[in-house]
Amino acid sequence: MMGSKEKKKKKNTESVSAIQSSSCGFREIFNSTIMSESLVVCDVDEDLVKKLKEFRFRKETNNAAIIMKIDKDKQLVILEEEHEDISPDALKDELPERQPRFIVYSYKYQHDDGRVSYPLCFIFSSPVGCKPEQQMMYAGSKNKLVQTVQLTKAFEIRNTEDLTEDWLREKLGFFR
Repeated sequence: MMGSKEKKKKKNTESVSAIQSSSCGFREIFNSTIMSESLVVCDVDEDLVKKLKEFRFRKETNNAAIIMKIDKDKQLVILEEEHEDISPDALKDELPERQPRFIVYSYKYQHDDGRVSYPLCFIFSSPVGCKPEQQMMYAGSKNKLVQTVQLTKAFEIRNTEDLTEDWLREKLGFFR
């Protein structure tokens, strides 16, 4: 007859075995997380790289955005749209509800102490309901794009409705 310690040990051993043998165990989740951090699926279009560098050093003081998508056939991140004088709330209306997008957003940020800054933000929109294949292509290409643009303020949204002025100010508040 087994004591309570032996039963608990047997149950823990069975749980570990179940996790190890399951197709979605810790090891698989850990490995896929590590791989998505280093995986590069798509390159960045050379013309887009030039445009992003120009955008980074723009002199205008209004909000502006560059929206990018992946050309699946060419395996390339390309320019989709450019917007001048666009609020975060108006920007969310430009994003597809069921397809991922990359956004570089220049935002006029009014600090609580009266200072004004113009942070350049990278926003990865990956809405719930996207095709898994699309999500993997975008997630795998995100880091290369962030490095190419040399941005430190990188955010992700899972619902386009989350992209609001309040959400952006909260995210940027971390960098004060």
